[in-house]
Amino acid sequence: MNDLRYDDRVAVITGAGRGLGRAYALMLAARGAKIVVNDTGGTLTGDGADPTPAQRVAGEIAAAGGVAVACTESVTTAAGGQAIVQAALDHFGRIDILIHNAGTVRRGSLKELSHQDFDAVLDVHLRGAFHVVRPAFPLMCDAGFGRVVLTSSIGGMYGNKGVAGYAAAKAGLIGLSNVVALEGAAEGVQCNVIVPSAVTRMAEGLDVSAYPPMGPELVAPVVGYLAHESCRVNGEVLIAIAGRVARAVVAESPGVQRLAWTIEDVAEQLYAVRDLSAPLVFPVVPDGHADHIRYSFESAAWAIKENAHHV
Repeated sequence: MNDLRYDDRVAVITGAGRGLGRAYALMLAARGAKIVVNDTGGTLTGDGADPTPAQRVAGEIAAAGGVAVACTESVTTAAGGQAIVQAALDHFGRIDILIHNAGTVRRGSLKELSHQDFDAVLDVHLRGAFHVVRPAFPLMCDAGFGRVVLTSSIGGMYGNKGVAGYAAAKAGLIGLSNVVALEGAAEGVQCNVIVPSAVTRMAEGLDVSAYPPMGPELVAPVVGYLAHESCRVNGEVLIAIAGRVARAVVAESPGVQRLAWTIEDVAEQLYAVRDLSAPLVFPVVPDGHADHIRYSFESAAWAIKENAHHV
């Protein structure tokens, strides 16, 4: 297979000053993409600002013969999101790829987490995604091409103690990605989710001495594929952790169909209701929402028909 390249493509990468975002930026630039390196340079909790990280990565790209511009606008506001996308237009005249990687974390149990800390994390992860997707999406649709990659987390999929805001935001990003994928499908715009795990500054305070290799270089190729024009998936969630790449899906049990239910019926049928030995998966694209409803309605119609035969 020939090397997959991004010549003449323009990529906006948020949170690209360090860690995973930096790895994405360097990789895409090395393969021909022009990069908007977006990073406020703030702390892990989102406080403060420092232009150095974004400027340093843009400088690394330039030193290696690539093309990049640093942008220190914040994704936490609509104006900031617009400015980030505008930077791509001002410097390169277009936007083809959007990777929303910016992230912060504020820890605290549900008994003590403040509303301010909860909102601050949503502002970066979830609202931040919307703030950059909203101005980029119509431009991509008009151009007939776009690749959007949003970043979720195993915390968003399975939860994690002490990070309610982070978990809620990361779960919400999957829903947002699904809508981008559905609305963009007919116009050449694809959107997928990466669930990455790597030892970056987000792992500060954790004992990683027993971890297997978990560098950003084990995640970046997966994001690179999702951002490439040859990408064959849309509306999916790919996991990258310790060299393992996998697909995550929402699955349902076939369930139990009845024409009437009591609380006692639910209790009695709970095992069958929860039985995932034959899981159902309704892919987001082309129309998982309708497929889910159709399956349930057909199940109800079958139950009504069977009941009529026995009356």
